[in-house]
Amino acid sequence: MTQRRAFRRKLAALHRWYRMWSRIAWGLLHTGHPLLAHIIPMRRCNLSCTYCNEFDEVSPPVPTPEMFRRIDRLASFGTSILTISGGEPLLHPDLDQIIRRIRGHGIIVGIITNGYLLTAERIERLNRAGLEYLQISIDNLQPDDVSKKSLKVLDKKLLLLAEHADFGVNINSVVGAGIRNPDDAVVIARRAVELGFTCTIGIIHASGGQLRPLNPQEQEVYGTIKNLGKQEYARFNHFQREIAFGRPHEWRCRAGARYLYICEDGLVHYCSQQRGYPGIPLAQYTREDMQREYYTSKACAPYCTVSCAQQIAMVDNWREPQTLKSHQRLPQRLVQLPAPVQEDA
Repeated sequence: MTQRRAFRRKLAALHRWYRMWSRIAWGLLHTGHPLLAHIIPMRRCNLSCTYCNEFDEVSPPVPTPEMFRRIDRLASFGTSILTISGGEPLLHPDLDQIIRRIRGHGIIVGIITNGYLLTAERIERLNRAGLEYLQISIDNLQPDDVSKKSLKVLDKKLLLLAEHADFGVNINSVVGAGIRNPDDAVVIARRAVELGFTCTIGIIHASGGQLRPLNPQEQEVYGTIKNLGKQEYARFNHFQREIAFGRPHEWRCRAGARYLYICEDGLVHYCSQQRGYPGIPLAQYTREDMQREYYTSKACAPYCTVSCAQQIAMVDNWREPQTLKSHQRLPQRLVQLPAPVQEDA
């Protein structure tokens, strides 16, 4: 890496840090806007990991003009951060334009990808588009029938990112139901740190949708990675310790208000695992809807592992209690989404 590129990366990292913490500060001062929204431009994926319920093999990309309308609508709410996920977002032919549209509104933008489609040229295009964060999930060292997202396949992609990416890169791995070799996560995390990336860990539910506490080996892996992944993230992972030991977590989920999940059909949902609630088109979603959901307690909250919703809620957990009750039923299958892992306070 040239000195010029290294200096540019340091400046970009400082700029990301300032933008992130200024948005958190704004969120502490004002509650009437979403802090984070997930938006899905592509439900189709080029992989089929058995623990994932967030993809299909046939859906077309959301038309770019429609993506622009959704981004503009979220910007009108004052949304602070937009994460693009899927499916596999790199399959969308106009992803660069989508990223530019988000940055044009001054919104922080990241993507979650399986990394298979990354090339040096594609990474440079993401740099030029203004991407600020990218996350790749790597689940094992060798591909198996549970997940093809293996370090063996993706290590070359990580080397490309280390050489070319001006944006922040996080590597997430998982432990829990269906993962055969929990110790693989430690090797993956150490490789991420070696390359200068951040590392995180996620906890998967059992296939029936019920929380399964980690076994002793998995708990040891969780603790090891927790100590590796200290850089850059705030210490917003206390909920994960409760989940690891199978204990309920008391918190106030503000999904539908401070956190929004926008599916490929343009509907607003609580999160990827509660699709159907509230199920209102984004074009018709209002600040009144957000205020209602801000004060609505969620039946699925005690054993929730959706880290995005958990972390955003920490900004408001100390505020007004939730006095309205939701009527959603628990989903049939829950899957952990990535969660930053840091040193405990």
